[in-house]
Amino acid sequence: MYEFNKKQKIILAIILFIIIIAFLYYIYTKDEPTFISGEEIVEENAIENTQKKGEEVKKEENEKIVVHVSGAVNKEGVFELEENSRISDAIDKAGGLKENADTKNLNLAFKLEDGMKIYIPMIGENTEENIGMNAIDETSKYITSSGGVVQENGESEKKNETGKVNINTATQTELETLPGIGPSTSLKIIDYREENGKFQSIEEIKEVSGIGDAKYENIKDLICVK
Repeated sequence: MYEFNKKQKIILAIILFIIIIAFLYYIYTKDEPTFISGEEIVEENAIENTQKKGEEVKKEENEKIVVHVSGAVNKEGVFELEENSRISDAIDKAGGLKENADTKNLNLAFKLEDGMKIYIPMIGENTEENIGMNAIDETSKYITSSGGVVQENGESEKKNETGKVNINTATQTELETLPGIGPSTSLKIIDYREENGKFQSIEEIKEVSGIGDAKYENIKDLICVK
C-alpha cells in the first residue's frame, strides 16, 4: 500500500483546508442578504408611492363624469358618476323621482357623457322628448330619449344641410324614413351607437345586425356621420 511522505501529507492538508474554507465562504455569501441603506429604502418607497398615487388619480379621472340633473327629481344639482353611467344612475344620484315626474318618454338606459344636463319633466309639461343638454355643445342641442337630437326650438334635426340622415344623432322615427329600415332595425342602430359610441364612417352601419350589403347599398347615399 502506498504511503504518503511528510511533504505530500502537508500538501494534501493545505488543499483540504482550502476546500473547506471555500465551501464555508460559499454557504455564507449565498444566504447573506444584500445590504441597502435606510435612506435608499425610504427614497425607493417614496418614488413607488408617488407613481402609484399618480396612476390612481389618472385612473379616477378617466372613470368619472360630471352631469347636471334638474326638473322633477328630489335633489337637483351637479353630480359625479362612474363612466358609462345611464340616466337611471343620474336619477338615483339626484335622490330619485318626484311623484309628478313624467318618465313615459325617458330612455332610462341612455348612456351619459361628461358635461351633460338631464332634465326630468313633470306630468303635463310640454317637453316632448327632451331629456338633456350637452353643456359643452355650443349649439345647445338637446338629446332625446331615443338618442336623437332636437334643436332648442323643439324642431327635430332629421337631416343636415346635405339632406342626409345623420346616423349618429337621428331618432328612431328619423331612421325609419330610410328605405328598408323598420322599427326593429332602427332600434338596433340606436343600441349599437349607445354601446359602441358614434359611427366613425357610414360603412360601419353594416356592423349592425340586419344591415347587409344589399340594404347598405340602398341607404348609403342617404346617410352621413359627423
